[in-house]
Amino acid sequence: MGRPTKFWDRIAERYAKRPVADEASYQKKLQVTQEYLRPDMEVLEFGCGTGTTAIHHAPHVKHIRAIDISAKMIEIAQRKADAGKVENATFEQSTIEDLSVPDRTLDVVMGHSILHLLEDKDAAIAKVHRMLKPGGVFVSSTACLGDTMKWFKVIGPVGHFFGLIPMVKVFTMQELVDSLTAAGFAIDHQWQPDKGKAVFIVAKKAA
Repeated sequence: MGRPTKFWDRIAERYAKRPVADEASYQKKLQVTQEYLRPDMEVLEFGCGTGTTAIHHAPHVKHIRAIDISAKMIEIAQRKADAGKVENATFEQSTIEDLSVPDRTLDVVMGHSILHLLEDKDAAIAKVHRMLKPGGVFVSSTACLGDTMKWFKVIGPVGHFFGLIPMVKVFTMQELVDSLTAAGFAIDHQWQPDKGKAVFIVAKKAA
């Protein structure tokens, strides 16, 4: 998994202690997501970080499988789950690219703060579509820097080269929506708390 793994492993403990930047928006995203959840559902979260979101949603579903590229992040997530006696969430080190899931077996897939960190978001979106059952939903929250920070296309690779920041892809909100619809999703819910904030989308696979 290489260099990206080392970056996230290095900052994992610091990341875990950092408060949520916009608690009100985060709570709204949790609430909207839970409107789609049912007790019989199988859920995947990729890019789960230290597991906070998976742990929040675990009481509302049958099982959540949560993955992250960073072993340190997964270690922290497991500690949180153990401390909270959350038994229906499993955490493992993996990437969406490497993960093997049979087609049409999941009810919900979540990918928060991750699509802009992938080498090929379109391939990941297509894979999510294949994994979901008809009528299943893909819930995501994504930084669309192309709308407000196009200059990051120049600065970002320099910071990444020196290991200061992860690789970040620059695209607009409309380009993200286009990627989702091209993969066969219909946008069921779309919300952006403010200009420059991450866009929250619930995209549904046709029944």
